[in-house]
Amino acid sequence: MKKIIFTLSLIIAAGVSSMAQTKYMYHQMTAVESVVPGGLGRSRLISSNKDGSMEEIKLENFFSLVGINFGNIKDNDKTIAAKIEEKVDDGWELMSVTPGVYSADKSTGIFITRYLFRKPKN
Repeated sequence: MKKIIFTLSLIIAAGVSSMAQTKYMYHQMTAVESVVPGGLGRSRLISSNKDGSMEEIKLENFFSLVGINFGNIKDNDKTIAAKIEEKVDDGWELMSVTPGVYSADKSTGIFITRYLFRKPKN
């Protein structure tokens, strides 16, 4: 029995030790969704590549000429979910999602969501 416990202790210690040595790469993706009446704002999904270049994917604005456009919100959700799925398929783990809102006045603003991914370095 003592031998089994000792062996299990070694296995657990080895696992904890290897977890502590794992180094990760990080990637952040930001959705900037415009809250401007009449659909006049610009909304984008922005992702910086390792080489410093930036990928911008067009998103729809929350508002159209007649008010909140739920079809646009649905389309944005599909676009963002597809990009997250692409990152996960490439071995990235979604670690955190951080939302933020900025409004200069009561009629305009932006809704920002940051997605932080990580994956082990090879």
